Amino acid sequence: MKKFVLFSLGLIAFLILLANIGPMILLAASVWFLYIIFKQFMKADSTAGKIGWAILGLFVVGIAFSNLFAVIGLAAGYGLYLIYKEWKSSSHHQSQPESDDPFVNFEREWAELNKS
Repeated sequence: MKKFVLFSLGLIAFLILLANIGPMILLAASVWFLYIIFKQFMKADSTAGKIGWAILGLFVVGIAFSNLFAVIGLAAGYGLYLIYKEWKSSSHHQSQPESDDPFVNFEREWAELNKS
């Protein structure tokens, strides 16, 4: 049952991530453009150049704020990562070979002794 719930949550997170891939790309591009604009703003010597870079920067900030749905996609991606990590850890615990050492598997040995 746990695997089914993890699979269902993973599928939902994947679909949300897939639906928000466009805004995530645009947000990343606008953050990159803001970095370039900031560097050019700092290099500009004239007041007109600084005003031009500032106006362009405000335009790009507007584009970045319009793509804040990308945060939902980032959260879905992180959730998908956590689900994958939980899936791997639960399958890792189930696939461990059982040891014959009674001290490692004390509960199993005790249950077998009580059955007799």
